[in-house]
Amino acid sequence: LEVAGVEKRFGGLVAVSDFTFSHDEGEVVGLIGPNGAGKTTLFNVISGFYEPEKGHINFDGRDITSMRPDQICKLGLSRTFQVVRPFSQLSVLDNVMVGAYSRTSSDEVARSVAMETLEFLGMTSVAHQTARGLPVAARKRLEIARALATDPTVLLLDEAMAGLRPSEMDQIIEIVRKVGERGIALLIVEHVMKIIMSLAERIMVVHHGVKIADAEPSQVVHDEAVIDAYLGEAGGDA
Repeated sequence: LEVAGVEKRFGGLVAVSDFTFSHDEGEVVGLIGPNGAGKTTLFNVISGFYEPEKGHINFDGRDITSMRPDQICKLGLSRTFQVVRPFSQLSVLDNVMVGAYSRTSSDEVARSVAMETLEFLGMTSVAHQTARGLPVAARKRLEIARALATDPTVLLLDEAMAGLRPSEMDQIIEIVRKVGERGIALLIVEHVMKIIMSLAERIMVVHHGVKIADAEPSQVVHDEAVIDAYLGEAGGDA
């Protein structure tokens, strides 16, 4: 994944400004910054929900800057959403099959992929429950399951652990580690620094839409600009 000089505006507000980075195969990268810094906007641009005013995005050697989200997904770039919204009337299995249909038109294949994905996430016991009845932690896992069922090579995780208790966070952390072990490249937005520090090989920091740091975790936490813009104001649990 290569993002070059991307800019996204909303009227007079510059949400993302001249953002450039590359994401290597299998790499786990964290994306942090204060609320409103532009993290989710960047995800929306990369995944095709917003088209940037400037810059371009290449994925696996193809220009995806103006592609629709479904086209980008079929190429192997998938994402989760900060606000989890499953198809509440459908079963957990059917929800995950929706993701699998991005790769196949066969009900049998989609069902097989969905069950394998639920097994990977430890969710087979709730496969036939309706998504509406799931607690928050299970909904978060379901969101990851739907994205994984699309068979991505790059997965964007947008606050997959927000609102969870510490024990539930630990479970998602282990799932994310297992996903990384599959060779899937991860770009992770998360506010809890200890989570990012434990998962990411490198961390990018965005402030007012601008990338102010891009380095290994140990370097980022000692960067003066990062401390002033983010860590200093938000504290260790930011």
